[in-house]
Amino acid sequence: MTVLDTALDPRDPAYLEGRSTTLERLADLESALEEARAGGGEKYVTRHHARGKLLPRERIEMLLDQDSPFLELCPVAARGSQYPVGASVVTGIGVVEGVECVVVANDPTVEEGAVNPYTAEKIRRATTIASVNRLPMVHLVESAGDNGTSGGLFPPDRVPSICVVFGATTGDASYLPALSDYTIRVRGHAKVLTIHPQPINGPAGVEVRATPVVPAGPDGPADQLAEDERDGLRLARQCVRRLNWRKQGPPPRTTRPLPPRHEAEDLLTLAAADPAVFDPREVFARVLDDSDFDEFKPGHAAGIPAGWGELHGYPLGVLAVPNRSCSAVEAQKVVHFLHLANATATPVLFLRHIGTPADEEHDTRHDAPMAHAISRSTVPHLLLTVGDVVAERTDEARFRFSWPSAGASRADDGVIDPRDTRTVLGLCLSAAHSAAVEGAGHVGVFRS
Repeated sequence: MTVLDTALDPRDPAYLEGRSTTLERLADLESALEEARAGGGEKYVTRHHARGKLLPRERIEMLLDQDSPFLELCPVAARGSQYPVGASVVTGIGVVEGVECVVVANDPTVEEGAVNPYTAEKIRRATTIASVNRLPMVHLVESAGDNGTSGGLFPPDRVPSICVVFGATTGDASYLPALSDYTIRVRGHAKVLTIHPQPINGPAGVEVRATPVVPAGPDGPADQLAEDERDGLRLARQCVRRLNWRKQGPPPRTTRPLPPRHEAEDLLTLAAADPAVFDPREVFARVLDDSDFDEFKPGHAAGIPAGWGELHGYPLGVLAVPNRSCSAVEAQKVVHFLHLANATATPVLFLRHIGTPADEEHDTRHDAPMAHAISRSTVPHLLLTVGDVVAERTDEARFRFSWPSAGASRADDGVIDPRDTRTVLGLCLSAAHSAAVEGAGHVGVFRS
């Protein structure tokens, strides 16, 4: 066992300054989160409650197992745009009847739950996460239709989907009940109106015939009819229980992993560290179990630290990639590391940071074999962006989060408090293990 021997001095002025900078950024993030949680404002929230209806986060809380965590995705989507913060929908991963599920809940207090381009992108990302990680999907639907969206909002085609209709639903959202495996409607409130009489294609190319108005009474057809919203959520939990869903990936090596030996509070300082003195190993020491880190090729390509450890009991490869072109030696190290991760079916965390300038001018052609290896790798990839880095889109990553920085107004799946990094990554790894964890074996030539 190799334990990282690292410590930061909380009395160091640089430590205090970095901590203060990150806390200021977190305060700004919290104000955006509060705006998203407020929905459409006090007037519309009060009116919604007066109708005997629940808010989206109240519906989610009642759906999930008691005291279980909920990993919200893209909570401040649309911030800085013409659309409301949060994009009138709440998405995330939570536990229902012991099963990790992706949950999507429209917020009818925000423009009556209308779907705008940010809403559509947010829902599509949640659908992708459900599909690639083999997570059942629960839609809590109440939407007034489309507002400039590009459409194409369908349930995932490789996992079960459950749809609970709480109120008036039009536009693309109106097709979810017909396309979902299980449909529940709330008596007296659920009304579905489709506005396109022509056929549309489902996610697997299956033709679905849309009709101007859903027939079969004011509530419309449903697998089950709920007496009220709470009953609808109870029935949704019942549907998940009857899925008999089981994880296909291996369980953690231990159910009681040791916490890191170094304080998570130190990550506040590291989040604002000068790139010239930032050491990714300091991050590894504060997220890995027992701060146990076996470094891979420590004498080669020191600018790209990599190695092995465990996080909440799950084996994990960690790889720090600077936001610059790599040398030939660095590229070989990354390819070799990914080859071993795939050979042992070990998920990989990519830590993207600014990094120090290269000692020599690197040829961008050396990035090609590394990009090829990443694209061929089939083990789960997690991406954590730290510092003022505008990370490139990496569609191979199962989850993508970032720390708050001057340039991080939003990330693909969310900006997180650095102190929550270990918890967030643990939830992501657990979700990824709902699917089989399989490596591609040989992912490229790594020997010179």
